[in-house]
Amino acid sequence: MLKAVIFDIGGVVLRSPFIAIAEYEQELGLPKDYINVSIRSRGSDGAWQQFERGELPLLAFYQAFSRDLSDTTANNASYSNYCTRKGNECPALPSRLQVDGRELFGRMMRSSSVYDPYVLKAIQCIRQAGQHRIIALTNNFSAFDSPEQPIADTERAFLGWGDEGPVPEHLRRLFDDFCDSSSLGLRKPDEKFYLLACERNDVAPQETIFLDDIPENIKAAKAIGMDTIRVHLGHTLDAVKILEEKLGIDLTTPEGGDVSPGPSPSAKL
Repeated sequence: MLKAVIFDIGGVVLRSPFIAIAEYEQELGLPKDYINVSIRSRGSDGAWQQFERGELPLLAFYQAFSRDLSDTTANNASYSNYCTRKGNECPALPSRLQVDGRELFGRMMRSSSVYDPYVLKAIQCIRQAGQHRIIALTNNFSAFDSPEQPIADTERAFLGWGDEGPVPEHLRRLFDDFCDSSSLGLRKPDEKFYLLACERNDVAPQETIFLDDIPENIKAAKAIGMDTIRVHLGHTLDAVKILEEKLGIDLTTPEGGDVSPGPSPSAKL
């Protein structure tokens, strides 16, 4: 019996930040997914991964993120391997590249600030039914706008974070528990992060269903026994219909349900 529904944030509850990455790749004349592959290929030691675990402050992250994404020697090799795995011919790759990590991150945050209406309505319907806990499991950055690590107002404005920072109250209050990687020191796809979310909410992995847009995160959830739904870019309604069937709760009837919780927050990976 399912007792909890676990949602990713960026790309599920909120607009995907991958859209901004794709636009930035096009501006630089990079092949599709070059930056995404570069980020993932850094493994657990990359700037992005350290930032999401709360190990790098914002300004240091900007510098390290720029270095990681501008390293054509490592990134070209990773992208070539990616093409081989996909069975694709590898396109021409850059011999030199200068990525502005702050600019890219700012675009990602500003562009991914809109609630997905179908997922938002689904959360509200699940809440109204009162049969399942609603949990956020997100690789996020909330630890970086606190009294201990304050961010200047001008920088928050650049990122589109507003006065409440990257995770405003109107986003948090959608959930019974908000598991944030930067606060807990773990990130997806580390299975310890999933298990901690279950432990905090007194549920077994087999009693949960998890929605995410990233295949590696879905694979990790399946490995520990969670039911899963992959949310494909532009197809959130399809994912909600699958969730509706699994829960036996009406999540898609247009009439009823308020889908305007307040100003949109910034999305995360």
